[in-house]
This record gives sequence, structure tokens and C-alpha cells, in this order.
Amino acid sequence: METQIRMVNRTCTDERQINKFLRGAQTAFLGLVDNNMPYVIPLNFVFKDGNFYIHGANEGRKINILNNNANACLTICEIYGTIADPIPANTDTAYMSVIANGKIEIVTDLNEATAAMQEMLDKYVPNYYKVPLSKTHVDKYQSSLGSKTVVLKLQPITMTAKEHKGDEQMKYYAGRKVTQDINR
Repeated sequence: METQIRMVNRTCTDERQINKFLRGAQTAFLGLVDNNMPYVIPLNFVFKDGNFYIHGANEGRKINILNNNANACLTICEIYGTIADPIPANTDTAYMSVIANGKIEIVTDLNEATAAMQEMLDKYVPNYYKVPLSKTHVDKYQSSLGSKTVVLKLQPITMTAKEHKGDEQMKYYAGRKVTQDINR
């Protein structure tokens, strides 16, 4: 499957910039297909060694869907503000986004699962724990509902990135009026 970006001028191909964005972005939206209906859920994630890692319970709707159809789309987007313009149709959004398509698999290798979970802790609670996450913890952990936690991996088949930096001087703020920008 080849994915093309319609607004080619907003394509981002700088791997360092994409990796930096993925290290800092907080939420990914996982899109799955459940009986021909879309099912999209927000998740924490990490991007490590070219793969996306997420985690969750080993039972429930997400796992049921993945058992029938492992095809998935992961979307990550950060909004940096609205760019005002005296012409309403030119009002825009400053953002960066990444969309990855691929198949999701359960990570069965305990070393890989532990490394992914450690990366997640390093991202979301940096320097909080004094010792690294143990393999035993990853292997034995159960939620308050009694389900085991699994680590899932999406290996991208396709991945695109878009960005629009926008004109910082035109960023909208509360109280800004079109009359301020009419003669720009």
C-alpha cells in the first residue's frame, strides 16, 4: 500500500525531526476495524528501533479485534496553534503529524517487551524510578481488574509525516482582532 500526501509542500522527510517529534508527542490514536466499523482509541506509545510500541490489557475489545484483523493505523498529532488570516478561508493550524500503517503483533520476547516498557517509563516519567524495570515485573504484572498486561508492536509498512509551522506572528491569541491584521 502506497500512501501519498495531497499537500506535498507539508511533507516532512527529515528523520531526525520526525524522531524528535515522536519522542515528545504524548498521545497516539490507534485505528482498528471491528466488523467493518472503525474503532479508534487514544494510547501512550513509544517509537523505538523503527517500531511503535503500546501496551494494554491482554483481553478486551482491542485484543478481540486484533485477533481477527491485525491491520492497524496509528496517528500521532500535535497542534501548535491556530494561524489567523483576514481571509477566513486562509485561517490554518500549525501542527505536525505522523501516520503509520502496519500490522500489530503481541511482543512475546520478554527482553523486547521490557525494553519497550522501560522506554515508555523513560518517556512519560523520566528519572522517576531509581532502578530499571525488571523483566519479572513485566512478566507478572496484572491490572486492578486482574488482566495481564501485554506489549504490542506495530511495524510500519507505510509511514508519512506532515507539518505546518505557520507564521508565528500570525498565531491567534484571545483578543486578537481581524482589524490588527487587515493591512499586513
